[in-house]
Amino acid sequence: MAPSSGDDTGHRSDIRGFLASRRARLSPEQVGLPTSGRRRVPGLRREEVAVLAGVSTEWYTRLEKGHINGVSEDVLDAVGRALRLDEDERAYLFDLARAARPTRGTPPRRKDADVPPSVQWMLDGMTMAPAFVRGGRMEIVVSNPLCRALYAPMFASATSDERGRASFPRYFFLDPGSRDFFVDWEAGARISVALLRAAAGRDPRDRALRELIGELSTLSPEFRTMWAQHDVRVHHHGVKRLRHPEVGVVELTYRSMNLPESGRAVHDLTVYTAAPGSPAEDRLRLLASWAATRPAPATEST
Repeated sequence: MAPSSGDDTGHRSDIRGFLASRRARLSPEQVGLPTSGRRRVPGLRREEVAVLAGVSTEWYTRLEKGHINGVSEDVLDAVGRALRLDEDERAYLFDLARAARPTRGTPPRRKDADVPPSVQWMLDGMTMAPAFVRGGRMEIVVSNPLCRALYAPMFASATSDERGRASFPRYFFLDPGSRDFFVDWEAGARISVALLRAAAGRDPRDRALRELIGELSTLSPEFRTMWAQHDVRVHHHGVKRLRHPEVGVVELTYRSMNLPESGRAVHDLTVYTAAPGSPAEDRLRLLASWAATRPAPATEST
């Protein structure tokens, strides 16, 4: 059975918005095409993208309207090169194409699955590195004590769920305190939205994810604006600066990596580190001492 018409319409809208937004950011000069006269809207025209991709204008127009089912990988590659998609954007385009394929029967819904106890043991062994496992909706599923100390304001926020799991997007956009806690709030918020966009492309039938996006779109004008820009991020690493109420500003590097598990659950592992001998390392030591005096919450049990 094919996806419902509502899901199908939303999926076509995602494809249309993504391709149109990538086209709008390119100029003819950037891709080596001649310019002629003034343009009513910025970016390349559809016929120019078609020329660059080696397809007809009619064909590309149909693709940009969301009719992506059955498109070959070679053609998707050509469109990706024409639009100068980066690695994450290309992965997102292929995810959109896979999600558009008709399925037999009702597709299984992704399940929320607890991570194995061995993963919690591994996290707890990282005594000087805040670490956590994140679910597909950017919620912290399990974490180590230093992570809970580092993100204490987020865990204590009313935006955490009934199980005590902190949610990055809900904290960013629904808790005013996040603007003080995250030194680079806008950059972090944009990454949060871009990661959600990529997750929605991988599994457009994830009802809970769609409900989260709907909630944030309804309650946060900033989220609506960022979501409409169709930015995508899959690989996640960089520098995080937090203004912690106990130890002040802490600057850490972080990297996220896939955590393969059985079933349809999607998890990744994120680890934060401080440069050796830096003030941030000293502040992590203070946080570790502070965390040692706090009991682990019952919700961390797997």
